Amino acid sequence: MKKLVVLILLFITHLLSAQIQFEAKVSKNTLGLNERLRIDFSMNADGDNFVPPPFEVCGFKVVGGPSQSISQSWVNGRSTFHKAYSYFLAPTHKGNLVIKQASIEINGQIYKTSPIKINVTNAVDQPRDANEPAAVRVDNNLYLVADISKTNPYVNEPITVVYKLYFSYNIGITNWRELNKPKYNDFWSQNIDIKNLVAEEGMFKGERYRFIVLKKTVLYPQKSGKLEIEPLSMDIDVQLPSGKRNFWGQPLMVEDNKRVSAGSKIISVKPLPEAGKPDDFSGAVGKFSFNVTPSRTTIKNGESLDLSVSVSGTGNLKLFNLPKPEVSSALEMYDPEHKENVSTPLSGMTGSITDNYTIVPQDKGNYPLKPLHFTFFDLSSGAYKTITSKPILINVLDGPGVAAGSSKHKENTKVEATANKTFAFIKQETNLVGIHPKDFLGTTLFYILLLIPFGMIPVIILFKKKKEALDADVVGNKMKKSNLLAKKYLSEAKKQINNKEPFYIALEKAMHNFLKAKLNIETSEMSKDKISEILLSKNAQPDTVADFINLTESCELARYAPSTSVTIQQDYDTAVTIISNLEKQLA
Repeated sequence: MKKLVVLILLFITHLLSAQIQFEAKVSKNTLGLNERLRIDFSMNADGDNFVPPPFEVCGFKVVGGPSQSISQSWVNGRSTFHKAYSYFLAPTHKGNLVIKQASIEINGQIYKTSPIKINVTNAVDQPRDANEPAAVRVDNNLYLVADISKTNPYVNEPITVVYKLYFSYNIGITNWRELNKPKYNDFWSQNIDIKNLVAEEGMFKGERYRFIVLKKTVLYPQKSGKLEIEPLSMDIDVQLPSGKRNFWGQPLMVEDNKRVSAGSKIISVKPLPEAGKPDDFSGAVGKFSFNVTPSRTTIKNGESLDLSVSVSGTGNLKLFNLPKPEVSSALEMYDPEHKENVSTPLSGMTGSITDNYTIVPQDKGNYPLKPLHFTFFDLSSGAYKTITSKPILINVLDGPGVAAGSSKHKENTKVEATANKTFAFIKQETNLVGIHPKDFLGTTLFYILLLIPFGMIPVIILFKKKKEALDADVVGNKMKKSNLLAKKYLSEAKKQINNKEPFYIALEKAMHNFLKAKLNIETSEMSKDKISEILLSKNAQPDTVADFINLTESCELARYAPSTSVTIQQDYDTAVTIISNLEKQLA
């Protein structure tokens, strides 16, 4: 009888548990980088100890919630119950992201939701979502714009991209962070440092706005056709007037957040004309001057001279090769020393590049250097231009101790010099050694070599004991190895600890180089979701992974936000701790 009662109770418990539902639903499965996502965790029975997924590790930032809703009703004597936790999320990067399981305890049992896959694409033109919290007042007051100097350049003609953040007078900006950095595929690019971010005034859409120049880049297209510049996307924290005023009549401000994108841009690049293109054209585009200058033209046999081949002006100076001089076989020419004195303002590269050759003559005589030709495409005239250097004559005089005389004397002198060179390797002084050397046995060196092995035995024993003691200290060895590895990758950041921007650039490179060394992945694969996925798959602790991602994001933000020496030191100490922890966890 007791067994029957127990079976009935177990059946009823199983039936009740089978009716319990706990699931996660999202507002959309595909969204742009500047859109927001709503996720609801709903259940049909009341529960405790709700644990949401680690959103930061999954690639999302919580921008709203959690909010809780409960409803209960009775229909025809039957009771229905519904409870939900709601969050509003913003993706932190592109890619196929996975929202992990949430858990809750209901009637003493743990229930979990299924993972949900979310595809995050580039920023879209209409980021607002009907499920987002109301923040419409910021929409028409904040814009991110990419100003491009020219949309139909020639190949290797410079263009500039200036990213400006426009904001109206009735809002304030408190912070920003890059979400998606622009990619310049098929462009040679050079970022221009902006030391001070200063708000300026200007016209935008027919109205007066304030704006900040966030980024300046000079681009040189490397091929013709339609080339895409991927968008810059940013997360902006703003202050908005709430419509209310305080006791003194001052407007009360509220905090809000918006994601903005400059949008992708298409550049139609024209190929350089084929008509009139010389065969020796090496890709130079711009306005240049060309010079070939020897350090001297009259030298003695055995001396050397320097030949400078230089191009100066404005254009793609780093993107072409200088012509190489041709010399006689009697002149020995060494590989050039390449020097660049180039700066890159918004107008494009300007300065000079030089190849310095060292030439050493082998014989007396007069040796002409052929004129060099340098061809470039002149953007102002739309035609190819060729500059030809002047011919150069190198006069090599007699060497020291050789006097001028008759032709017969000169011929004999030449033969004698050749003979001297031929037999120069034969020494005129000798150090003869007897053919019957002394017996090695019984010498001092013999006894020293005999005793050395016996003297090494105590040293070997002591070394072995020391090594066994060190090998036994497994924890200590791991800590030493972790700290050494952290210091190795963070040495450059420590050198720049008093310079904010170089420090965070070096710190970010150190974190990436550490991952490349430990995980054997390339920089191009280092998206935040990929890093999190690989680290977690290799048994890294979720807290350590989250700290790593947060520190990487802090490096990007700290370049533009004010930082104190205390904050920089704390970030450095945090990086040492994270690398040490990952080294131990991934061992």
